[in-house]
Amino acid sequence: MLLLKPSCECCDVDLPPESVDARICSFECTFCAPCADGRLAGHCPNCGGELLRRPRRPAGKLARFPASTERVFKPPR
Repeated sequence: MLLLKPSCECCDVDLPPESVDARICSFECTFCAPCADGRLAGHCPNCGGELLRRPRRPAGKLARFPASTERVFKPPR
């Protein structure tokens, strides 16, 4: 099950579970669309993988399967 991390690892902007702006790689590194499409050019700076739109969990399932609250902030150098 996806963690649905709450923020962009690059700029720390909030990415709630219903966000259409969240992008992830196969390791679930999480970035906002502006960072993913702009400065990261569609590739994860951690693993080099492709960044794709994160699926949204149906609202009715969030109560039973909540999103992660752990923020990761590692701006690229």
